[in-house]
Amino acid sequence: MNSTTAVHTGTRPDTAGRHRSATRRLVASELRLFGRDPLTLTFVLAFPIVSMLVIGGSFGTTPDEVFPVNPAHWYVASYFTVVIGATGLVMLPVHIASYRERGVLRRLTASGFPRWSFALAQLVIGLAAVTVSGAALLSVAAPVYGVPHVDHVARVVLGMAVGAATFVSLGVLLGTVMPSARAAQAVGLLLFFPSFLLGVGGPPPAVMSPALRELAGKLPLAVANDAIREPWLGIGTGTGQLLATAVLGMAAAGLAARRTSL
Repeated sequence: MNSTTAVHTGTRPDTAGRHRSATRRLVASELRLFGRDPLTLTFVLAFPIVSMLVIGGSFGTTPDEVFPVNPAHWYVASYFTVVIGATGLVMLPVHIASYRERGVLRRLTASGFPRWSFALAQLVIGLAAVTVSGAALLSVAAPVYGVPHVDHVARVVLGMAVGAATFVSLGVLLGTVMPSARAAQAVGLLLFFPSFLLGVGGPPPAVMSPALRELAGKLPLAVANDAIREPWLGIGTGTGQLLATAVLGMAAAGLAARRTSL
């Protein structure tokens, strides 16, 4: 009896090990494809840098009644959030929806990949995109406008991490509910550009009408931006905005995990 049990145990397939190996292969494959994706290279990498260079030099470098700090530094700190928004609202939904549209996810499941492995791979890809594009943005800003001094490092790093994880989770969720890549692109751009123009990379809140200012302050990307920009520039703690972003991220991650289409 003991001998039979031992033989049976020894020949049992290591399901957990296979899943880990399959997930590593999937993540590695997605990382290779990441650098070849023209949408990533243009919208997530080039668009924030070009926009920052244009608008960052439009308001000078002297604080005034509109900008509480150097205007160029205001936009350098803000455009890191543009990278986060472009990744979560445009890049990931289009990428995931195109996979669903072409039946790639069904083939992955049929090949033995666990359902959660694809979501995990997209989380890694999204965070990698934010890290690489954000670093590129700051490296370009440094010789042109200078990178603003970080007033509270721990809060800024936490804000960046929570903001990135939240919008990557939103991107995975959007990608699972959109029926096609075109639909994902249309919805993603519709969500991204109002947030970009009103809450992050557009005119400062001080020059907006009260109605627009109130609307801008409630946009999720603007809230995430304040959680990063305020402690970065020393104009606030961003604590409330950080908590709101974290709650949104947990809700998005929970809904994305429940999507059976993965």
